[in-house]
Amino acid sequence: MKTHKDLNVWKNSIALVSEVYRLSKKFPKEELFCLTQQVRKAAISIPSNISEGAARNQKREFVRFLRISAGSLAEVETQIIVAEQLRYLSESDRILLEGQTNKIRAQILGLIKAVEKEIKQP
Repeated sequence: MKTHKDLNVWKNSIALVSEVYRLSKKFPKEELFCLTQQVRKAAISIPSNISEGAARNQKREFVRFLRISAGSLAEVETQIIVAEQLRYLSESDRILLEGQTNKIRAQILGLIKAVEKEIKQP
């Protein structure tokens, strides 16, 4: 029986969480309860919502949670840009994270499209 752990998008979003944690350790201590915490929470929200939606065993619910994951992904992207502009992240770190977020976005949108197609089929 397949679970959320079998989904590549879930695996890739777990990897993104690890990278966000690793890189956000470099942020200044005064950001601990602001940007650091915010970007980490948004990153964790991505695989968490994928897994929760998959566990619901209802396709419409799964799509809803995938859309929430996409929203959290957009938050992470924004926070990464802010961190780079504040010079908390290097350009190469941002590019690394951007590559991961682009891949995850494409996977989420592809999965939404596939599940919505299944919903429409009688």
